Amino acid sequence: QVQLVESGGGLVQAGDSLRLSCAASGRTSSVDAMGWFRQAPGKEREFVAAIRWSPDRTSYADFVRGRFSISRDNAKNTVYLQMNSLKPEDTAVYYCAALRSWVTQRVAYWGQGTQVTVSS
Repeated sequence: QVQLVESGGGLVQAGDSLRLSCAASGRTSSVDAMGWFRQAPGKEREFVAAIRWSPDRTSYADFVRGRFSISRDNAKNTVYLQMNSLKPEDTAVYYCAALRSWVTQRVAYWGQGTQVTVSS
């Protein structure tokens, strides 16, 4: 089992920045990568970004490329999502995920989610 705890969400204005954190505990060696997904009201959950524990590899959805950055601190088993130039359409619940495989990006575990609201 892997437990994921997100933090860092909140209410910001368009153009502002936020950093989300996801602390992983438990059998973290059983997962290959970590990722962030989001779900806006009335929409399906969508992929945002992912990072492999090792080797260093990242992946981004086109709609956040250049604005969001995913990073990790292996010593702390923590993954971060730095979100810059936020837009109202970025409003969603953001979920941290532990991915069983980098190749398939199949989600093995989900966090509880953290709300991000961007006002115009």
